[in-house]
Amino acid sequence: MASTRIKKPTTRRGKRFLDEREPKTIENPKKTLIMEGRKCSNEIRQALKDFNLLKKPLVRLMRRNNDVTMFEDSTPLEQLAKSNDCHLFMFGSSSKKRPNNLILGRIYDEQILDMVELGISNFKGLQDFKTEKISAFVKPVIVFNGYKWKLTEELRRLRSLLLDMFHIDNVSTMRLQGIEHVISFTITEDLSILMRSYRIQLKKSGQRTPRIELQEMGPSMDFSIRRTKIASEDLFKTAMKQPAILKVAKRKNVSRDEFGNVHGRVHVGKQDINAIQTRKMKGLKKTAEEKKAGRAKKKRQSAGSSAGEGSEQEYDNEGMDETGEGSGMDVDSD
Repeated sequence: MASTRIKKPTTRRGKRFLDEREPKTIENPKKTLIMEGRKCSNEIRQALKDFNLLKKPLVRLMRRNNDVTMFEDSTPLEQLAKSNDCHLFMFGSSSKKRPNNLILGRIYDEQILDMVELGISNFKGLQDFKTEKISAFVKPVIVFNGYKWKLTEELRRLRSLLLDMFHIDNVSTMRLQGIEHVISFTITEDLSILMRSYRIQLKKSGQRTPRIELQEMGPSMDFSIRRTKIASEDLFKTAMKQPAILKVAKRKNVSRDEFGNVHGRVHVGKQDINAIQTRKMKGLKKTAEEKKAGRAKKKRQSAGSSAGEGSEQEYDNEGMDETGEGSGMDVDSD
């Protein structure tokens, strides 16, 4: 067994190699390790080859016979995944007890996080469909059909694992012509999973929005769940935890709709339009007549205010006699 000890790099290239594998705030796209077991049927070999074509270039294919027992001892697999810098894996094998066996899983912190064993039936490969294939490096649209995906924790983890397995990269925008591939997973009443792969064709519709047709291109297969090994709730939450720098802070009075558009609410006070300082233009200057009318208006306003003050003073003096004493008051004299 190879040693897991990491030597201190002596060259810049070695240092860059180790830095590339260190934890990052924004991780690189996950690579998948595809392995063939000690015994494989033709269906399993062809299925692994088709998965390798769909997931290129984020894949590492190992065709030699790998004597690995995942559910008994996962240490060899974890070491192979670490040496190849892969965080997802597919392992195909076939035996009398478990024919056409496919194991899907993912790795966190150099240890297996989730692992699901599936049985394959009704397999049809890419070569069985005589149709035009998709372009290279196309990001697929992944669709999950059926209400039973949320019945149990194992089914929810399997849905998350399939999404993680066939997801390539996050994109902010995408042109319509770039959507070429659809991968559909349908869960039935007996908890069988039907995988279908389609090529999207854009047809003329006489309108701005084209008419969409789906053409099956493979691979096509049915899955039956056999054995599962899922992480505990605490470990799964730790694996899903995001750095604080990536979390979007909740902003007050800001919301997003189902299309991702940002809507904000702004509260403002009462606005006085007359008090707004506008730009002083020569064309907006007052004429001599307007200035004269304004001065006269101010003069009348000042005269009216002074007249009001005089009437109030006269009203106050009506109750006073010549001696300055109020007539309504009694004065005692000695």
